[in-house]
Amino acid sequence: MSQTVTRDDPLGHAIRDYYHGEQDEPLIDHDGTETREQPIEQFYFGEFDPESDAGAWEESWLDGPLLDIGAGAGRDTLYFQEQFETVAIEISEYLVETMRDRGVRDARHVDMFELRENFARDRFQSAYAFGTQVGLTKSMHGLRKFLGDLAFVTTSDGTALIHGYDPEQAATTEIIGYRDDPTPGLAYRVYHTEYKNDSETLLFRLFSPDQLQEAAVGTGWEVVEVRHGSERTYTAALGKR
Repeated sequence: MSQTVTRDDPLGHAIRDYYHGEQDEPLIDHDGTETREQPIEQFYFGEFDPESDAGAWEESWLDGPLLDIGAGAGRDTLYFQEQFETVAIEISEYLVETMRDRGVRDARHVDMFELRENFARDRFQSAYAFGTQVGLTKSMHGLRKFLGDLAFVTTSDGTALIHGYDPEQAATTEIIGYRDDPTPGLAYRVYHTEYKNDSETLLFRLFSPDQLQEAAVGTGWEVVEVRHGSERTYTAALGKR
């Protein structure tokens, strides 16, 4: 097993250790006095289920070549790479290493907010961002830039699925790190996460489907369909205008 040395990456470190049976401490998120232990197996492992209602709907929007954005431990890539060409990207070197160990054939160390710098125009037919990581844009300006870059690397008839927390749902206010915003459909989330000697503070911009549609104006995308997967989250299907 290779020994990756990465600092300020508690999530990737913990997932890598879990996969190799070496996790002897929990991955902990903090917001003031509130804490939670991340259930790594539940969140990052398991299998994509194409037979479920949600899985069948998601798969109906995707085709290859597919870009799996923030692919984690490769749960979804492992399924989709058997259907068509799939490229998985992660900012975490630990997670890229873990995906390769698990059998992901094309796992790359790429920042999801630097798509133009890493991929050619029209490289992908569709894109998949499951796990609310698009909120790491931190701002609506950042979200618009991300959508514009995503439009650049996908074809003129491309599609994308974006997963997020919906601030307009009452249950969303209960997630750790939630911060209210006076603008309807917007909120923030900020918390500190720790594992062994690694720590990081994460800031997310939360946006409703309507706010996502507003951000998409001028980027080449429009929100075509939205499905709420829980009382807090939704997945938006985007198509090209």
